[in-house]
Amino acid sequence: MTRTTPPQLRPRHRAGLQTDRLAAQPWAGLGGLLLATAGFFALALGTGSATTSLLILGPISTFALPAVAVIAFWWNDWPGAQLARPWTGLTDTVLAAAAAVGLTLAGQAVIERPDVRAVFEAYRGPGLPVTFPATLPLAGAAFAAMLQLSLVCERWPLGGIGRIKSGIAAFVLSWAIGAGAYFLFASLSYLPAPPRAAAGLHDPGGFIATPDFGAALIAVGAWQAVFYIAWYGWPVSTITRRPLRLLAGNSLVIGLGTLTYLMLRDLAHWAPDAITAACGCLIGAVLLVAMLFDGWPAALLRPGPGRALTLALTALAALALNRALAAYADSVHWTRATPDDWITTAALSFAGAGIVLHTGIGLRWPFTPKTTHDP
Repeated sequence: MTRTTPPQLRPRHRAGLQTDRLAAQPWAGLGGLLLATAGFFALALGTGSATTSLLILGPISTFALPAVAVIAFWWNDWPGAQLARPWTGLTDTVLAAAAAVGLTLAGQAVIERPDVRAVFEAYRGPGLPVTFPATLPLAGAAFAAMLQLSLVCERWPLGGIGRIKSGIAAFVLSWAIGAGAYFLFASLSYLPAPPRAAAGLHDPGGFIATPDFGAALIAVGAWQAVFYIAWYGWPVSTITRRPLRLLAGNSLVIGLGTLTYLMLRDLAHWAPDAITAACGCLIGAVLLVAMLFDGWPAALLRPGPGRALTLALTALAALALNRALAAYADSVHWTRATPDDWITTAALSFAGAGIVLHTGIGLRWPFTPKTTHDP
């Protein structure tokens, strides 16, 4: 059962759980916001400064996102679900963190020559591999594919092979799709050949510069979040036949994402990092409004006005998040990154991961409402 399932098709106990969660808002959301904020600062400043955290923890936290999605969307919090709270969330978080380091190493092996020290060192000598920003387009492609499989495709057809097997299959397939898209579309030809060769970077041979490739991916991710997290799959969920519903959903998200990227690039003349920053804040705002606060208070209204209010609250939250992060980023001296690079990673990988870990993996502990619907 995914977030794309229309309300009228959900089991009654799921509807009861949603009612119980709404009854606990906004206090449960505010409490969760405190924990998510603590997680944000642990990642954003975990290495001692914003600059080194971006260069080290930015790639690691981005590679963690597909693993977090598997645990939350496919495994229903397994293996932590076998334990009592708060060990559920702690166990799954440790598992996701370990997977993130391993995936960063794997991504580095694909993008450039392997170097374990590069994963944990922010500044290295000339010509030595680094994970930021080289590995981020691959990480983003894998995560976009995971969300497409989990939300837009409604876990079909993998969901029928069992909880654990389906999660593993989705993870492998998302990486295969992400890597395939990277090698098919992305290009490093805009970088001078000598330093690229010295760092061991492999040009994937596509026709889209990697910054533009990443910007297009995150624009698609913004529409994934709006339609399938904020609006629970509406309007595509109104289509009763699955083949048509999946075709419409995939076309809508990919088409609007591509169109959004092209309009911001060609009409608004935004640079790729500005596009990623804006879309990253939008995704973070969706997670804040729709997941952390369960859509409250919009969820108390009729569907039409509720969706409109959800969109308005998301836009306001995205603007506030962007301005707050920009105010800090503009006060920092950046060398290998830009303020927009930090805004993107802070909103999506640092803040977004904290929200999903609290709501989807930590089961909102210790702010979980006590209800008769809980198992």
